Amino acid sequence: MTTELEPLDPAACLDLLQGVPVGRIAWAEADGTVTVLPVNFVLDDGALVFATAPGAKLDAVREGRTLTFEADDFEPALRTAWSVLLTGPAEVVADPAEIERLRGLSLAPWIRSAGAFFVRLTPRGISGRRIPLHPGGVTTEQVSPEDIATEDESG
Repeated sequence: MTTELEPLDPAACLDLLQGVPVGRIAWAEADGTVTVLPVNFVLDDGALVFATAPGAKLDAVREGRTLTFEADDFEPALRTAWSVLLTGPAEVVADPAEIERLRGLSLAPWIRSAGAFFVRLTPRGISGRRIPLHPGGVTTEQVSPEDIATEDESG
């Protein structure tokens, strides 16, 4: 067993992203301030696609700022986790046929906006790492039927 972080290759990174519904988009403003905001996303032929209403994310894309996308997952009981970063330019999708095609993907924004725009981030960099599985960290507790009955009565 290793205690080192395991680097992930780009294919493994993209595969892991298929299993999480939300990540974070980040960019730096001209003054160096970094903004990080959550997004629902879908992978489409190696690119990351999200929908956004007018606001800071859309402004960053239109200003040509490089975006970084991060997603992760962890299991505290098993002391394992992974994190993936995608970095690259983004564009607002303008082609009507492409917009219609993207509407058919499994993108499920938590807030639907009539004025939403599709944004495509084309990764120029894909990296990730995993904290390997560690022994221990899992605790068990014996619960008797009497304990359950006592909880139900008190509560």
